[in-house]
Amino acid sequence: MDIAAIQSLVSQDMQAVNHLIQQRLQSNVALINQLSHYIISSGGKRLRPMLVLLSAGASAYRQRDHIMLAAVIEFIHTATLLHDDVVDASSLRRGQQTANSIWGNEASVLVGDFLYSRAFQMMVEVQQMRVMDILSNATNVIAEGEVLQLLNCHEPDTTEESYLQVIRSKTAKLFEAAAQLGAVLAGQSAAVEMALASYGMHLGTAFQLIDDVLDYSATPEEMGKNVGDDLAEGKPTLPLIYTLRHASSGHQAVVREAIVQGGRDCIGAVIAAIESTEAIDYTAQAARVEAEKAVAALSILPDSPYVEALRGLAHFSIHRTY
Repeated sequence: MDIAAIQSLVSQDMQAVNHLIQQRLQSNVALINQLSHYIISSGGKRLRPMLVLLSAGASAYRQRDHIMLAAVIEFIHTATLLHDDVVDASSLRRGQQTANSIWGNEASVLVGDFLYSRAFQMMVEVQQMRVMDILSNATNVIAEGEVLQLLNCHEPDTTEESYLQVIRSKTAKLFEAAAQLGAVLAGQSAAVEMALASYGMHLGTAFQLIDDVLDYSATPEEMGKNVGDDLAEGKPTLPLIYTLRHASSGHQAVVREAIVQGGRDCIGAVIAAIESTEAIDYTAQAARVEAEKAVAALSILPDSPYVEALRGLAHFSIHRTY
């Protein structure tokens, strides 16, 4: 099932999610309305809320709380983007200017806080302590992942294990929570709940690893951000970590210096160093392994269009170009 068919399967529910998002973005503070609508409406793939909808369908959930939780997930994700762009001093996301580059860092951080708090107001309305437990734990782990990533910045000796810990916390944890929530709402067994959580974790890891590949192999138009953004921020992602292990000493020196200094001044030399090894293939293969684990986790669920769509999403995560 391709991404268009997956989106079609949950299109009615997604329309309801988007309507709810617009409703709950409303504030008496004009700047909050302006900035939050800008970032929410900027063309994201909505994969994380889609995961809530698909996991609910795969779990045979027939009520309406999945709409609320899909919107909650999107608010949490958007809050992390606002904060990330400030920390990373990013100027381009999804092919347009970042909110912080338009309204400033202070407004972006504070509106991110507003979205976090609005998300918690909404999750309380579902009135399930298990939902609160999953989402409060997820937001805390994401925050830890952000701090771990900050500690790894400009550190060329970051290990592959340390890097994977960062992306499993910072990126994959919200995928995990989104996939798990459908099973929780449906009252599925602990085994099904954990299977969907495992699916989400592996899917999110695969998704981030392909982001790492695209950062050095796609065009800005394809990605919606600048090539080499991670390098500019001194982030030692998996292609760079692999290159530091396998490139010639000269290429290693270039990559080490680039991570320590940050910036894009030597992006051409860094890409040449990456291309002198099998770093891109290695990272893509790591993503494929994660996607295969995600699909394998679904074996506990009976076949349905929603389970097929979850498999299709794993396929999309490793074959996308944006």
